[in-house]
Amino acid sequence: MTSLLLALAAFILLHSVPAIRPLRASLVSTFGRRTYLIGYSVVSLATLLWVFQAAFTVDYIPLWDFQPWHAVAPIVLSPIALWLVFAGLMSPNPLSVSIRNDVQPGAITCVTRHPILWGFLLWSGSHVLANGDLRSLILFGGLALFSAFGIWISEKRSRRRLGAEWASASRGTAIIPFAAILAGRARLTVDGPMLIAAIIAALLTLFLLTGGHAMLFGADPIASLG
Repeated sequence: MTSLLLALAAFILLHSVPAIRPLRASLVSTFGRRTYLIGYSVVSLATLLWVFQAAFTVDYIPLWDFQPWHAVAPIVLSPIALWLVFAGLMSPNPLSVSIRNDVQPGAITCVTRHPILWGFLLWSGSHVLANGDLRSLILFGGLALFSAFGIWISEKRSRRRLGAEWASASRGTAIIPFAAILAGRARLTVDGPMLIAAIIAALLTLFLLTGGHAMLFGADPIASLG
């Protein structure tokens, strides 16, 4: 359990770096924006893998009895989460987390201005219900809370950075997915990154549902429905 908590703490501390403006500016100035983003992404992935490795060393302590319908949530929400994450990573987004620095936001921002964070929130939150044990509650629940907190932090940071430009920049977007579209403030459009993200999400989902998830994590989502 100690290893898992340490890994989660390291993951959270690492992802606090972008919020510390002097530190982030110093790293970008020293290494360049592209190198900083690539290096940060590699270290983030390595830390996330450490979190999962640590979770597998924790004893299984059930918190509630598993029911087949519990598996429906991750099966339905994970493909959407993957699409949001990949579309968010590939699209410029001056209002939230993005690895691209373009001024013009991508079409995914019409769905939500925080696609990456919402993707992690949907993915991690849905896995809490499906697993129902203490280590999963700590792992996925911790990641879900971190994602929700990240949305709040990103909102504050973007509002402060954009200042008077915030109103016009955020007019066609919303925090809640599809809220701006349903309210008539935005029209759903599709661009290249959204299409590529949809293809990647579909292929990954197919792999995971046809044995990949069982191979990697020891649990078959489809078999859990029976």
